[in-house]
Amino acid sequence: MTTYRAAIRIQLRKQILDVQGKTVEQALHSLSFGNISDVHIGKYVELSVSAASKDAALEQVKEACTKLIANPIMEDFHIDLQEA
Repeated sequence: MTTYRAAIRIQLRKQILDVQGKTVEQALHSLSFGNISDVHIGKYVELSVSAASKDAALEQVKEACTKLIANPIMEDFHIDLQEA
């Protein structure tokens, strides 16, 4: 078994209004950062997984994201998997 390190970036789907991102963007504008726009807030998760292959590790992490870590109805996720 090999240990892999997964970095998972989770963000709301493009079709869903990112209320937190909009609030931060408006606050930035009120602080004279008017040149900053299109703010999106997300989540970042790191974990280790032991598997026979990189493909097997990726499948396990995808399943974990779909079942628990991310909300597949509202969120998209991107996994960066590296050997530890």
